[in-house]
Amino acid sequence: EDESEEEPKLKYERLSNGVTEILQKDAASCMTVHEKFLALGTHYGIVYLLDVQGNITQKFDVSPVKINQISLDESGEYMGVCSEDGKVQVFGLYSAEEFHETFDCPIKIVAVHPHFVRSHFKQFVTGGKKLLLYERGWMNRWKPSVLHEGEGNIRNVKWRGHLIAWANNMGVKILDMISKQRITNVPRDDISLRPDMYPCSLCWKDNLTLIIGWGNSVKICSVKERHASEMRDLPNRYVEIVFQFDTEFYISGLAPLCDQLVILSYVKEISEKSEVECCARPRLDIVQPLPESCEEISSDALTVRGFQENECRDYHLEYSEGESLFYIISPRDVVVAKERDQDDHIDWLLEKKKYEEALMAAEISQKTIKKHKILDIGLAYINHLVEKGEYDLAARKCQKILGKNTELWEFEVYKFKEIGQLKAISRYLPRRDPVLKPLIYEMVLHEFLESDYEGFATLIKEWPGDLYNNTIIVQAVVDHLKKDPQNRTLLRTLAELYTYDQRYGRALEIYLTLRHKDVFQLIHKHNLFSSIRDKIVLLMDFDSEKAVDMLLDNEDKISIDRVVEELENRPELQHVYLHKLFKRDHHKGQRYHEKQISLYAEYDRPNLLPFLRDSTHCPLEKALEICQQRNFVEETVYLLSRMGNSRSALKMIMEELQDVDKAIEFAKEQDDGELWEDLILYSIDKPPFITGLLNNIGTHVDPILLIHRIKEGMEIPNLRDSLVKILQDYNLQILLREGCKKILVADSLSLLKKMHRTQMKGVLVDEENICESCLSPILPSDASKSFNVVVFHCRHMFHKECLPVSNTVSSLQFCNICSAKHRGPGSAILEMKK
Repeated sequence: EDESEEEPKLKYERLSNGVTEILQKDAASCMTVHEKFLALGTHYGIVYLLDVQGNITQKFDVSPVKINQISLDESGEYMGVCSEDGKVQVFGLYSAEEFHETFDCPIKIVAVHPHFVRSHFKQFVTGGKKLLLYERGWMNRWKPSVLHEGEGNIRNVKWRGHLIAWANNMGVKILDMISKQRITNVPRDDISLRPDMYPCSLCWKDNLTLIIGWGNSVKICSVKERHASEMRDLPNRYVEIVFQFDTEFYISGLAPLCDQLVILSYVKEISEKSEVECCARPRLDIVQPLPESCEEISSDALTVRGFQENECRDYHLEYSEGESLFYIISPRDVVVAKERDQDDHIDWLLEKKKYEEALMAAEISQKTIKKHKILDIGLAYINHLVEKGEYDLAARKCQKILGKNTELWEFEVYKFKEIGQLKAISRYLPRRDPVLKPLIYEMVLHEFLESDYEGFATLIKEWPGDLYNNTIIVQAVVDHLKKDPQNRTLLRTLAELYTYDQRYGRALEIYLTLRHKDVFQLIHKHNLFSSIRDKIVLLMDFDSEKAVDMLLDNEDKISIDRVVEELENRPELQHVYLHKLFKRDHHKGQRYHEKQISLYAEYDRPNLLPFLRDSTHCPLEKALEICQQRNFVEETVYLLSRMGNSRSALKMIMEELQDVDKAIEFAKEQDDGELWEDLILYSIDKPPFITGLLNNIGTHVDPILLIHRIKEGMEIPNLRDSLVKILQDYNLQILLREGCKKILVADSLSLLKKMHRTQMKGVLVDEENICESCLSPILPSDASKSFNVVVFHCRHMFHKECLPVSNTVSSLQFCNICSAKHRGPGSAILEMKK
């Protein structure tokens, strides 16, 4: 079938057991459904009570002719039956209470009150040529009353709550049993159809909503309360048609399904062979009502026994409200339609090979599904993917579906091996919780080793070494290396296997041979420094930066002397090592500083001068000799100045470099008057040098000394600019001096004021203070007596009488304690008299 076919909404099954027995000898004419049981009427006048599986529980011989209608109250305790010979019976299924009546015409309809079991609701209606209401009154007598007549036979009656709806040849009426008023008349649309052949279908959706189906027209009516202002002589209720639409076929039955509608349709079609109109299979449609149309949700053609001979009136649709069960009744068959549950949904998905959706649906509803298991669906999905050749997807799904089931994992691995797809499942094999047998992993590794070295290497790197027997795999790799000894992938993988097996020495040899980046990680991780003492050159050749960092970080394991010795024949590598060592610590490699002079000069001249400046252990004479030999002017100038030969250094700058700015900078650094004199003498006959001096020496040497020595008539470039700059520099110096003087005076004045304010502050004198001379409390015990206290700025306190008499002519007194040390500001006396 087409893969895009929509999933059906209902599932169907025949009502069998006792029903099959009945319909082999008889024909069904009507059926009523209660939540506890079913009541089936036949053409031979028998009423059967059935359980929901179709088993016969009771049998009633009512009439020798066709049963037209069976009615049950809501409790299921009372039943009303009418037949073609005019008999009407209403009786209790669990009591002896019974009513019999025989009319002179066929009675098509009977309907007992929904609450008949209650004593004050003992009512039922019958429909023949008249609609009669029977009520039990005084002395248990039944009193009939005519509700309606004169519009032909009553074809259908449905009683819900206080409302009775019935259909006759003219249309549908609704009666309000409270007010005993008829509140509406809904005429039938197609009057050309015979009402006995195409009967009206009535169905109450709830107490106020009536669904009418007649011919191919559907109306949904809502009973509403009339506003008090509109009543006048009208009934207090009215009916509004809220939905109305036509169907493609003739309607045999209606039933509500939530906000949707289930329609049983009678279908006629043209026979392809005889080209004569004949009866087709009836249809059960689910539609969504709209104000003037409907939307089809699903449509199913039903294969019922004898459908070729049935008419529209032979089909009936009954339903059980609580369970959404729909019963399609035909003379020779009873079919039950029910809403599909999650198990049915999964069945349909599996049938359509939509395994992914089926698996998802099962996972979502795993607590409610009864028929299916997630694992079985998953295994079927894996098999389906394998059959389609989607091996990678099938292997990926194994992770989720098989979970921790080792037996299923191993079974699937062998299945993949049989179809030659071990590689597909290798990436998804469990590595922790659970762990499969080592043989499984070894089997996969051997498969890769035979055809894909890169894939083999990837698995060895990703899989933990304890998943398989390392010795077996090592031997297999060694065997393959015999055929291809230089294969780098195999060598790298073998080194990893040796690492797993803790044979680090062998692994290190391979890594160094391959110049592999993991060699340093391996050395650090497994502390293999003893193994690399004789391999330092190899490490440096591989990656000098990493090697030097590693060696310097682990001096305690490989000494500096050992490294320098190993690199003796490779001075360029020796320089890299010693340079990095010097950068880290200027003193650790001091014994090699003399050697480093030659190494810097040979391999790294830009760093020679910084080395000479920073090193305190470098022999200057040796360095000077090397620099002079190689004619390194800058380095020679630095060494000469450091050795105290500044004049030679300056001369070298002037003669070799001929750089007046550098010469001036050098003279400024040395700050030696003789150097400035030499510089002036050397520059006096060189106009460009004079210009440079005039522009730069104004702050170090009096420019007049230079100007006096300039020969008359000498042409000096930019002399005017230079003189202007000298005057500006001088003016700037004067301004700076004046500014400094102002700041100094202001600061002095500020500090003097601060000192004065400080000295003028009061000093706390209390009972705890003592006289520094007599050591008794400074304050007398009797505060009312006058006393004299002398408090010095140094916080020493004396009774005035305890102070010694000053020998000096001045009246000033000084603290005896502090004046012994020094005498200065702040030693004035503060007298307090109280």
